[in-house]
Amino acid sequence: MDTKEIIKKVKRIELKSRRKANNLFMGEYHSSFKGRGMIFSEIRPYQYGDDVRNIDWNKTAHFNDPYVKVFEEERELTMILMVDVSASEQFGTRKQFKSDTIAEICATLAFSAITYNDKVGLVLFTDQVELVVPPKKGKQHVLRIIRELVNYEPKNKQNNLEIALRFLMDTFKRKANVFVISDFIDESNYTKNLRIAAKKHDVTGIRIFDEKEMDFPDVGLITLVDNETGVQKLINTSSAQVRANYRNYFELKTNQISHNFHTAGAGYLSIQSDEDYIKPLLNYFKKHSVK
Repeated sequence: MDTKEIIKKVKRIELKSRRKANNLFMGEYHSSFKGRGMIFSEIRPYQYGDDVRNIDWNKTAHFNDPYVKVFEEERELTMILMVDVSASEQFGTRKQFKSDTIAEICATLAFSAITYNDKVGLVLFTDQVELVVPPKKGKQHVLRIIRELVNYEPKNKQNNLEIALRFLMDTFKRKANVFVISDFIDESNYTKNLRIAAKKHDVTGIRIFDEKEMDFPDVGLITLVDNETGVQKLINTSSAQVRANYRNYFELKTNQISHNFHTAGAGYLSIQSDEDYIKPLLNYFKKHSVK
């Protein structure tokens, strides 16, 4: 992809994602995630119903009337976008590749975050961590993240979430809102690291899948190639049993991934790559804010 094409694609994603972030779920994002803690705001006269544990005894003695310390939530947060850039993301049979949908979702989340002065960081991984963009604030930083998502060429083809989660825990010591965005075509045993990461961070898994990964069409005898391993397999798609087995395998993997995240105490949602991703994100944020 040449420079002009990259700039054009970044601009298109920026305009689309900023509009979605501004119009649809800025407020939901804000209410869904809590800050790191409480910070001092002011001292004021005691009012009925105030917590007596917050009484400022020095001010109370000085003015001979009760005064309390008022605290408010420390709102500033850090968002970490952990993005799978393995070869299976370069697949799409409808409007676009899974990687294109991932870039749009990341941009929308990032623009929602910086609206509230939150920092956003990016981790690109395959079967190793390939690129890290440290968390920062501001529009220019988000544009850099979009450029990396659009232009980065992975060194490896396969995926290992276990390694990526270990890197997350070793690198980001303070609590963050972590979005793991992947198709989760992953043979690693990442459940232990996911459970540990979810205790420290607010973790959400976003699975991106293509329609044809769910239901295979009847197109006769074809050769399938695994993008990550290069393994080829000849299958007869005219067989109803083959197509049923294909669908059953997809549903089995779907249930397994969902189970992995929920039992770890993490959030999870699944999005088809050619659908409007705003509705499932909005529904997730609304449910998340109730917790």
